[in-house]
Amino acid sequence: MNPICNLFNIKYPIIQAGMVWCSGWKLASAVSNAGGLGIIGAGSMYPEVLREHIRKCKIATDKPFGVNIPLLYPNIEEIINVVIEEDVKIIFSSAGNPATWTSILKEKGITVVHVIANSKFALKAEKAGVDAIVAEGFEAGGHNGREETTTMCLIPMIKEVIQIPIIAAGGIASGKSMLAAFALGADAVQIGSAFAVAEESSAHPLFKDKIISSVEGDTKLSMKKLVPVRLLKNKFADIVEQAEAEGASQNQLTELLGRARAKLGMFEGDVEKGELEIGQVSAMLKEIKPAAQILTEIWQEFIDAKDSLSRLTM
Repeated sequence: MNPICNLFNIKYPIIQAGMVWCSGWKLASAVSNAGGLGIIGAGSMYPEVLREHIRKCKIATDKPFGVNIPLLYPNIEEIINVVIEEDVKIIFSSAGNPATWTSILKEKGITVVHVIANSKFALKAEKAGVDAIVAEGFEAGGHNGREETTTMCLIPMIKEVIQIPIIAAGGIASGKSMLAAFALGADAVQIGSAFAVAEESSAHPLFKDKIISSVEGDTKLSMKKLVPVRLLKNKFADIVEQAEAEGASQNQLTELLGRARAKLGMFEGDVEKGELEIGQVSAMLKEIKPAAQILTEIWQEFIDAKDSLSRLTM
């Protein structure tokens, strides 16, 4: 059996990314009900809001689901307490040191997966005792690795140095790209952008429309002096680019970003002044569909592509 399907007790090795302002209980439960692993994105939630989403997700699905927790979250202890109190079984951690919380979570019987973007941190995550890692390439939307290593390069390099299962992420929104990730050594895929435009995504309709109307080259990695983040180009992204070209400091970029900039764009729908986090693969997304349809289409294309390749080698 596939090691990730076995680890999470799911039907398909397809994980929905825990994206800020997109991944609420509706999306997570829809993906889980379709046979994948849905994830609630805690990065844009206050502790009690997260608690509400967890409880609603449990009502909406009897299948496994997880919560993504950025470890640099300012209320991290409260968030950790919420997932323990609400008996969440799967945690995807990111943006921080997995050694800090992994052992505590695992003592509570929680399966822990950590998101990394290079071999060094893959080894650190494995040493910290995580059950699997998400290896996220440069193509991915949102916060990204400083090395700018593409998924096609990252996965085989990670495969060489760790023994635990690998979930590939970044630039994957089709069955064909999923098959490519498996050929490189992945055991499963994590998909963000394709689910950001799902009907059940909590992203604002104007943000979804902006995504499906985007074309090749409409995203760019920005704010490298802070934490690199891939954004869809708009007026805000232009302002950031100009500030960086003029040598803006970390403090100036932080002030420019502001706490609510992502909420403004992705959740409230100001697609010019807001921050629009999305991956390069957005240029391939042309429709808003139910999450279950997105998942089943990706899986069927994966099977068809695998069969097609098998015939070619005969």
